[in-house]
Amino acid sequence: MNCSPLVLTTLLVLCTFTFNAQAMRPNFVLIIGDDISAADLGCYGNRGVRTPHLDRLARESLRFTRAYVTATSCSPSRCSLLTSRYPHNLETAAELHGALPGGLALFPQLLRNFGYFTAHAGKAHFGTQANQGVQRVVGPAEAAFEVSGDGEPVPGKGGYGGEEQWLHRLRNRPADRPFFLWLAAHDAHRVWDADDFAGRHAPAEVTVPPELLDTPETRQDLASYYDEIHRLDHHVGQVMEELRRQGVLEQTVILFLSDQGRPFPRAKTQVYEAGVLTPLIIRLPKTLGDPGVVDALVSSIDLGPTVLELAGLARPASFQGVSLTPLFRTPRTPVRDFAFAERNWHNFTTHIRLVRHGDYAYLRNAYPERWAPGASETFYNPSADALKAGYAAGTLTPVQADIFQKVRPAEELYDVRADPNQEHNLIDRPGSAAVAAFLRQAMDQWQAETGDSVPEHPTPPDTDYATGRKFPGFQRGTPPGASTHALSIHRPGPIRTADVRKPGL
Repeated sequence: MNCSPLVLTTLLVLCTFTFNAQAMRPNFVLIIGDDISAADLGCYGNRGVRTPHLDRLARESLRFTRAYVTATSCSPSRCSLLTSRYPHNLETAAELHGALPGGLALFPQLLRNFGYFTAHAGKAHFGTQANQGVQRVVGPAEAAFEVSGDGEPVPGKGGYGGEEQWLHRLRNRPADRPFFLWLAAHDAHRVWDADDFAGRHAPAEVTVPPELLDTPETRQDLASYYDEIHRLDHHVGQVMEELRRQGVLEQTVILFLSDQGRPFPRAKTQVYEAGVLTPLIIRLPKTLGDPGVVDALVSSIDLGPTVLELAGLARPASFQGVSLTPLFRTPRTPVRDFAFAERNWHNFTTHIRLVRHGDYAYLRNAYPERWAPGASETFYNPSADALKAGYAAGTLTPVQADIFQKVRPAEELYDVRADPNQEHNLIDRPGSAAVAAFLRQAMDQWQAETGDSVPEHPTPPDTDYATGRKFPGFQRGTPPGASTHALSIHRPGPIRTADVRKPGL
């Protein structure tokens, strides 16, 4: 083909512009742990757990102290992160194992459409749409991940954490394109299978949370949980070293978080702090920000908008989160005053909502008459068995006995700073009336504006309370948000204090 000098010059300019645009785009590695509370990492103050690589990552990063997931079940939390939407705004995906609806913008797919190589490795658990390589997710666009490898592993076969795929993804990526890697672990999900990492923690080293009974069985259970975290930490270290070896570490944004809290009573599936407060670590290239501690309130739905902004992409209208980039240079800059979370069906019928604001946590329970002690893996294990024996003997503290409370309060209010274990419900105390009224209004407004709904025919339990066995013939009911068509609602509800309207307006 003969080209004129003008055409050749134009092509050269276009190629140079494209190369420079790609060179300016940061890479992204998102690492998500499974069922890990923020309090269970060394960089968050736990001296008994061995997390040297995460601790180093935290020293080189922004470490967030008030980051909250939007759901306390695996798949709703991950779907929410993927779409930057509240779980009930995903309707079917609001409940455990519910399918992620098609037709939504997923931030990894938007990156892929922009030229990024996008890959997933390890645990998926975010619905059928995103994790099938041939599925169409956003209209005619291709799937969110160019390469996808789910890893529902086989216990006893080794590599149960799923992290063994991570280095393969990193080493086999295209060298000429920016990349986004979603690296997900099965650690520290039950059942325990830490293989070569088993026994790294002695029961005497663990920190027994106040909601658990300090027994030898509980300590061994926690030690095994720590072993799983240690295996995850090992693989995080391998990823960091590989990024250094490839010479791309300083062009890569690394994000680490967990999908929900530890798989123990009053943590996973609960919207108390142990269930919703996630470790969040973001390592930035030096050109984007400096390491430090961020005490600003943030939500997991804020990560999608943040990644897109760093990549130079506009956020879609369906996103309900906000970008965290203002915090990168000035960590004290508030980006939100409210963080909302929800607890929906997970083995047991529930509909509980949380709003975190300042020092306070306000909970609203639509089914206070329904007993929902936790998930199967939190209520049927050695730590839970110790609590059951203590409950029968009448020796538990109120916070330890809380999961046995069959009729729950319709509302709860806690001053989390003064009462970090959330033992003292302030909802009916006269001195808390003004705070309670304000947070009620914030919750009312959020539920109304986002289309949250309480199903008339909710999903029933699939588990027998007494034995933990699954019921045959289980069928789902109606998920929250279905009756209001919340999938089509994009309003985020109040984000800043000024967004809350006075009652009646």
